[in-house]
Amino acid sequence: MGTLWTHYKAGGPVMMSFIAFWLVISIGVILERIYYLYGSSINKEAFLATMQKCILAGDVSKAVKQCSAENAPLARIVQAGLVKVNRPDEEVQAAMDEAALREIPKIASRTGYLALLANLAMLSGLLGTVTGLITSFGAVSGESVDPSHKARVLAQGISEAMNCTWFGLFVAIISLVAYAWLNGKTQSLEDDINEASVQVLNLVVNNRQKVNLSAIAA
Repeated sequence: MGTLWTHYKAGGPVMMSFIAFWLVISIGVILERIYYLYGSSINKEAFLATMQKCILAGDVSKAVKQCSAENAPLARIVQAGLVKVNRPDEEVQAAMDEAALREIPKIASRTGYLALLANLAMLSGLLGTVTGLITSFGAVSGESVDPSHKARVLAQGISEAMNCTWFGLFVAIISLVAYAWLNGKTQSLEDDINEASVQVLNLVVNNRQKVNLSAIAA
């Protein structure tokens, strides 16, 4: 820990603080997205099996209750269609599409910020590198610097530049890896929603004669 703090101080307080700021924001976005995405996950196969069993039995009201018990975007989208099952097929699909328009943006929200934060961290590290080199070479070329101290001043400037570069790349790598991972999870959830909603809609359309419409109306 002491070594990290030494490198942090060697990188200069201004630019290293900028990079640390991007790191804190990135960690916040990563933790929030993990909490939401994994909290929104659902066992698609088990959920579809339950929906199929209820719909084939004509007990759509039970299917609606099962959806209410699941705190997941997929369940809320399917529920929106099931409560409209006593309406024409077009209205059932429209209800599911409307619910999907509300839920899917929440799934993809803020993940893209990680790519931006990675670029900002990398550019901040590059700016710190350039600033450190300008400072060191400017000090060395100045007449006010004691010739015996020029080597030390130059070494400090280069150290500042390299530490900024390292820290910026470190934060950028963390953000980009997290972005790729969370983006994959987001895409997986969206694919599950698209597939499951179509399957449930087909079940409803093909088994309307079995549905207990009076229970749905109640």
